Amino acid sequence: MIKTILFDLDGTIINTNELILASFFHALEGISEQPVTREQIIPYFGEPLGKQMKLFSGLEQVDHLVDKYRKFNMAKHDEMTTEFPYVKEVLDQLHNDGIRMGVVTTKMRDTAVKGLKLFDLEQYMQVVVTLDDVTKAKPDPEGIKLAMRKLDADPDSTLMVGDSQYDIQAAQNAGIRAAGVAWSIKGKEFLNRFEPDYMLDDIRDLLELTAKRDRS
Repeated sequence: MIKTILFDLDGTIINTNELILASFFHALEGISEQPVTREQIIPYFGEPLGKQMKLFSGLEQVDHLVDKYRKFNMAKHDEMTTEFPYVKEVLDQLHNDGIRMGVVTTKMRDTAVKGLKLFDLEQYMQVVVTLDDVTKAKPDPEGIKLAMRKLDADPDSTLMVGDSQYDIQAAQNAGIRAAGVAWSIKGKEFLNRFEPDYMLDDIRDLLELTAKRDRS
């Protein structure tokens, strides 16, 4: 039985896909002769921002690019972030059913909290682990293990839900079950290559996993 669910944030329970892409385009404008494309960026969704910037810019020192990205991202956050269908309803039902929940994200705390508050989701999360809280990002299991300690969670009854391969790999490395989400910008087929225990076609599938509830 699943008693604890840990969620990735971006692309999993809030839709920041277009915001992230626009933030990269803004930060990297004029850095290279050929502009970076959506197709180049999307496979690296879920990695720490500094690592992404080094990859896309070819530069070793990228603090100025990270700063430019974050300023744009914060300024456009509420305008460009949207809801995924049924997320709040499902989290509310899971909360009422006594499921413990938390977030494990590679975002910094300020932007992670901003995203949760935008759609009133922070009330459901008993723990939020961000890049500020760990020394190694996903796919390292450090963040998941920290969240589990704070929740006193049993690995056998804990599930990690995410939209990237790094979420699935981090769960596997932590010895817990993993669920990919079919609404990932990377695509369902791509995530299935990493052999998650479950693939959620709809977030309401979580209700079936936890309580075998008819979602009709």
